[in-house]
Amino acid sequence: MLRKVLLVLLWLSIIFLSRVEGPRAESNKGPSVHHDDTYGLKPKGPQKKLPSEEIKPTAIDTHQKFGKLLSASQTLNSMLKNYDHKLRPGIGKKPTVVTVMIYVNTLGPISIMDMEYSIDITLCQTWYDERLRYNDSFGNFVLTGNMVSQLWIPDTFFRNSKRIQEYVSYMPNQMARIHKDGKVLYTVRMTIDAGCSLHMLKFPMDSHSCPLSFSSFSYPMNEMIYKWEDFKLEIDESNFWKLVQFDFTGVSNKTETISTAAGDLMVTTVFFNVSRQFGFNIFQSYVPSSVTTIMSWISFWIKKDCAPARTSLGITSVLTITTLSSNSRKNFPRVSYATAMDIYIVVCFIFCFATLMEFAVLNFLIYQHTKPCASPKLRYPSARARALSPLRARARARARAHAQQQKDTVMCEMGESEEESDEEEGPSCPAQQSLRPGRTHCPGGCYKYFCTAPNCEGGIWQRGRLFIHIYRLDNYSQVIFPLTFFLFNVIYWLVCLNL
Repeated sequence: MLRKVLLVLLWLSIIFLSRVEGPRAESNKGPSVHHDDTYGLKPKGPQKKLPSEEIKPTAIDTHQKFGKLLSASQTLNSMLKNYDHKLRPGIGKKPTVVTVMIYVNTLGPISIMDMEYSIDITLCQTWYDERLRYNDSFGNFVLTGNMVSQLWIPDTFFRNSKRIQEYVSYMPNQMARIHKDGKVLYTVRMTIDAGCSLHMLKFPMDSHSCPLSFSSFSYPMNEMIYKWEDFKLEIDESNFWKLVQFDFTGVSNKTETISTAAGDLMVTTVFFNVSRQFGFNIFQSYVPSSVTTIMSWISFWIKKDCAPARTSLGITSVLTITTLSSNSRKNFPRVSYATAMDIYIVVCFIFCFATLMEFAVLNFLIYQHTKPCASPKLRYPSARARALSPLRARARARARAHAQQQKDTVMCEMGESEEESDEEEGPSCPAQQSLRPGRTHCPGGCYKYFCTAPNCEGGIWQRGRLFIHIYRLDNYSQVIFPLTFFLFNVIYWLVCLNL
């Protein structure tokens, strides 16, 4: 039994050793030994390329790339080698034609105080330069940054500019593209603060055309000509337009020739048309002025005896209109003419002042002509009067009193009721005063064109004349002032909106 076990162990050890040594021997034999009979089909591994095969294609591609770069560099160097950037193209032969296109990035804000506006543009200029023609197969050359200074660039300047800022991040935002046929495209981005003469006569319903004029600084018209390509002005409306109080309504252009010491220059001008949004001024100036004027009319419904209330209301209204007028001119250029809003505020001021003066006139007329009579002066009779008989003197006195009574009755006929006498205070008609015992007033309350008696109904004296009852002056004002102000507003807005 032991033998059998030992034989089995020996057989297993022999098999194990043969299995271990077999792969080692096969690996040492090299690639010439085939394993098809042992392991079947061998999977294909990645074929390793020889070093000569790897370098050969890369060298060809690199040579081609470097060849193109070398050819482009040689072409560009040959063009710029004998190129003089100080001389314009076609000098001595024909004028240089520069085609202009403007791309507007942002427009605004418009400063009313300084009468200027800001605009961010990309200016594109195109011209032909025969010295930059080439015949190679690649497309075009692009020069950026400081390389642009090696080419001739038009000396375009903006005539109405106050400040110009060119964008420079890590290099200037400018580019020149050279085509095969010698066409050169020059592009530069800049921000311009340009002057804009604002005519504020119709403020705040005004519209303006802000110009942007440019021309050559030194080349006259016979050497350089500017032209638009079908007036191509691109405006990016998706960007933020900083106009705030204005609406952009469109663009227009014109070209003119001006004479200078350097010659006749061609000046091209682009007009940016804007119109003001007057909603802000409606709520800041027009509405407060109108409300203040209407509030001043409350004094017409206050009793005449309440002088402090009516006076304070009138003075407050006048001062409020004055403050509104000052605030409306605070952020406004100091022009020498009156604007549309100034006219409106001045008329509101006149209405408020007239309201205050109406009470002053009413108070003066009532209390001036209704003062109690002074004490009668004692007069000694003359010697002739003392000589008259007492009977004759009494007859003359009766005749004089009867004539005076008839005269007062004709001048003012009073029809006073008990209710009216309770509401109105003041003097009554002299004809009735004589019938009231115990009351002494100055005679007279009815004049040529008006009556100061509270309950005067008029009489023969007013026939064919303008009859004004002083005590009813507030009633007249309650109708005249609002009606006049309404008519003024209708005329004002019709003229301003249709002018």
